[in-house]
Amino acid sequence: MSNSKNSFLPRKLHNELERLSELYAVIVVTGPRQSGKTTLCKNQFSNYHYINLENISIREQIVTAPKAFLEQYQQGLIIDEAQYAPELFSYIQVIVDENEDARFILTGSSNFSLMEGITQSLAGRAAILTLLPLSLQELGELIHQNDTNALLFKGGYPAVWAKDIPAQDVSRNYYNTYIERDVRQLLNIKDILRFQTFIKLCAGRIATEFNASALSNEVGVSVPTIQEWLSVLEASYILFRLPPFFRNIGKRLVKAAKLYFYDTSLLCFLLGIENEQQLTTHPLRGAIFENIVVLEFYKNRYNQGKSTNLYFYRDKSQKEVDLIEEKGAKLYAYEIKSAKSFTRGFVSSLDYLRKVIGEDIVSTQVIYDGENDIYSPNNGVVNFRNIKFND
Repeated sequence: MSNSKNSFLPRKLHNELERLSELYAVIVVTGPRQSGKTTLCKNQFSNYHYINLENISIREQIVTAPKAFLEQYQQGLIIDEAQYAPELFSYIQVIVDENEDARFILTGSSNFSLMEGITQSLAGRAAILTLLPLSLQELGELIHQNDTNALLFKGGYPAVWAKDIPAQDVSRNYYNTYIERDVRQLLNIKDILRFQTFIKLCAGRIATEFNASALSNEVGVSVPTIQEWLSVLEASYILFRLPPFFRNIGKRLVKAAKLYFYDTSLLCFLLGIENEQQLTTHPLRGAIFENIVVLEFYKNRYNQGKSTNLYFYRDKSQKEVDLIEEKGAKLYAYEIKSAKSFTRGFVSSLDYLRKVIGEDIVSTQVIYDGENDIYSPNNGVVNFRNIKFND
């Protein structure tokens, strides 16, 4: 289906953004570039004045008299890419402390530099939200008008769905403009070829445990460099790590996590997949499918203003369950399969997990690409378009 150009797709984060704007003088909306932060904020707070600090001339004008400018628009101001002028945060702090009716919306795509400024100047005064690319829920009927390969290939960037820009064009420009420019500047990378090799090797390792030593050998840089590059890609919302599940929280911090990307279209681009048809026989199709499902759970949590409560399970006998959701003492386990037909073997790992962990497992589900949904707490089966979240 083709959307009208520049159409706005409603976002689930709207509700939490509305609620928190009544409680906090400052709202921070962070997330990947091009995920729709500006569109959402301008649409929801249409009466607020808007500035974009990525524009150097505007930035220079404001920082010459920051207090006077901020006071002029203190009743409602959206500051886009706020990390470019962190010196404004201390002025905002003074204003919101003096005027309880002051309202500021800050957006930024670099979590590291933005949050560093927020924690220093606006701690306790700002509510922080994360907007990821469009979820399957947000796509609505579009998910039923596109087959699975199309959904994997197109990913979730609004420009693909709301403006009909081909996914490969969006991903190519995203990579060339933001990753190679912004990330390289943050890391001060001199050998771009090695960094390009690194990010493509990461793409080839999705849904597997991250091994810094192996990547260090392949890329030809030190393990600390690999760790630094990965941390910046995480802070820039390119990829994320899913930690392993342990009852002992300390072990979660030291064991290897699994690697996923925040958008499957960018992932396909990095893997050299040029069209939907190539996905059909691609050896990593199952891993890309797993990526989009895990990502849906992350999006659901962030859209409610919550931090993640998600893990994977693997023990010494190499028994693995793809996803575990922890809600207090209750655990919800999911096995993710890209197949269209269900087989009994899909639930073997879930049955094993029930024996190991016991009654704390309150639900086990297989998420797959088949048509038949069977809702059951004990080994239910659901199409990935119809995931029922435990909110």
